[in-house]
Amino acid sequence: DELPEFSTRTLEGLRQPMEDGVVSIARSTGTLAFPARFVLIAAMNPCPCGYWGDPVRECTCSPATVTRYQKRISGPLLDRIDIHVEVPRVDYNKLTDDRRGEPSAAIRERVERAREVQRHRFADTPLTCNAEMGPTEVREICRLDEAGRALVRAAMQQLQMSARAFHRILKLARTIADLGGSERIETAHLAEAIQYRPRRALL
Repeated sequence: DELPEFSTRTLEGLRQPMEDGVVSIARSTGTLAFPARFVLIAAMNPCPCGYWGDPVRECTCSPATVTRYQKRISGPLLDRIDIHVEVPRVDYNKLTDDRRGEPSAAIRERVERAREVQRHRFADTPLTCNAEMGPTEVREICRLDEAGRALVRAAMQQLQMSARAFHRILKLARTIADLGGSERIETAHLAEAIQYRPRRALL
């Protein structure tokens, strides 16, 4: 929680293990690499007061303060996080709504099916899931039709995405397709993956 409150050195130290799944320690006698594949779940406020963009309560931070706060998380680190979700204020009616969402058991079953698909997909390789794919595997496994290529091309140009973001979008879209039981990556899967990319404050 409160991701920007960690030191820059600590945050930037996450970049290599998030990218390569290893932590490298260099000493005079040589370099050691330790396995460090993990799932990072982080949370942060949009600004120091916590109300930037809130439709009810006014933010007390200046534009410069908001920008400075958000830039504590570097672009390269944000680029390595596949799913970014903004959580809006929850109003009273939603808090007291008796309707239930999808049961956790059903979600778990869907995830287990998707993991089984991925185990079968990578059975003859050292990989275990889509997230571990490199550029070569992405080209082979995450093939797109013309509509999909056009959508990703437009997103790359309009959102000025990096090559890393391109590959992460395809891997995430492949996972979304697996969760939906689809053999192909459809444009809807790509659109969902693209919307999870990070966006800085527009001030």
